Amino acid sequence: MNIELRVPDRSERSLIRRMMELYMHDFSEFDGSDLDEHGQFGYGDLDYFWFEPTHAAFLVTVDEKLAGFVLVDNEVALDDSERSITEFFILRKYRRQGVGQQVATAVFDKFPAKWEVRVITENLPAQTFWRQVIAEYTGNQFEETVLDNDDWQGPVFWFDNGRTATNPPKNS
Repeated sequence: MNIELRVPDRSERSLIRRMMELYMHDFSEFDGSDLDEHGQFGYGDLDYFWFEPTHAAFLVTVDEKLAGFVLVDNEVALDDSERSITEFFILRKYRRQGVGQQVATAVFDKFPAKWEVRVITENLPAQTFWRQVIAEYTGNQFEETVLDNDDWQGPVFWFDNGRTATNPPKNS
């Protein structure tokens, strides 16, 4: 299986927008979202991921077939964090085959930083996935906390893969 992570150009924004509908369909099991009057879940402005230097978008392919996407930004909930996985989607067909783990590792490797990954409380499979992936990636050198504030309610995984390790940040 050939797994690739690549930066899409601006003309490929529609690929992520269409896959975002699949992602939000899967996510509706946990957040109770409904379709709008046009039969879509809808997602805010994705353009930031092409125009803001602090944001990044990636397409995931498996054997040259579209298989998912990752959105990264610097909008964080913990005081000392620098980067966050905003959205992470792997098509069901490719789950539980190591694709997500390889993709997450590749994204972390691209951005040495103080990372946080937030997961909604109801999404137990994602909590299990991120706990395992981050534990393996960091050699168990990560922190897990639960926030309940204006910025976030739910689990947050934190680690530093930058040049110098520091203590985990305090809750905002």
